[in-house]
Amino acid sequence: MRIATWNINSLRLRMPTLGKIVDALKPDVVCLQETKVEDGLFPADDVRKLGFDHILFRGMKSYNGVAILSRVPLTEMKKRQWCGKDDCRHVAAKLPDGTELHNFYVPAGGDIPDPAENEKFAHKLAFIEEMASWFESKRQAKRVLVGDLNIAPLETDVWSHKQLLKIVSHTPVEVDGLNKIMTAHKWIDAVRQIIPPEELLYSWWSYRNRTWPGSDRGRRLDHIWVTPALSAKIQDAQVFREARGWEKPSDHVPVTIDLDI
Repeated sequence: MRIATWNINSLRLRMPTLGKIVDALKPDVVCLQETKVEDGLFPADDVRKLGFDHILFRGMKSYNGVAILSRVPLTEMKKRQWCGKDDCRHVAAKLPDGTELHNFYVPAGGDIPDPAENEKFAHKLAFIEEMASWFESKRQAKRVLVGDLNIAPLETDVWSHKQLLKIVSHTPVEVDGLNKIMTAHKWIDAVRQIIPPEELLYSWWSYRNRTWPGSDRGRRLDHIWVTPALSAKIQDAQVFREARGWEKPSDHVPVTIDLDI
């Protein structure tokens, strides 16, 4: 099974690009973030034309929104509000074999990495703290976590570790929070199991970078993790970076893993 995660940055705007990505990658399951569409306007018919008969989504106007598109049946799991907000940042389902699939869009956190000065950054830290507590208390053998986690944890996940240490997405407090989530459920970074941690790897490039690839100042903000029971079943992983150079691209590119389930 090929599972893809992609921050699409407006589903309705990028439906043609989604079609190109499906043709190129042939995923069985696609998890989207920042769909930016209310549930009543979700383009379900267009998604089904791409071969995904099983669809789960939570959306709101103009902001956030997550969706799971699948060629195999899904069983929707109970919806949960994170940090007491109904802001459509998480959707979860069970795959036919019982594996849980969690799709997250973690808050970006604004520009100032100080929770006292920046409410958005405080929300981000609270969100990842709650994720760690929830997964620690509700462990399960077979789980996959995907999404735009808005944190680049490794030095090789950013174009300049030294210059980004005080930039939101790579600050030590955020990296510590992400590591706390991983430790809470013994998550394994499925992508880095295939692509060595020593290798530079990015999944996001700012729209301010007017040329592609230009200076290649990227960050790896999009992740796929699995629980230890699924570690040996990871067959392959890739970051489809060429999609960043397409017409009207998202600032993120798809990330995939092949999982023997």
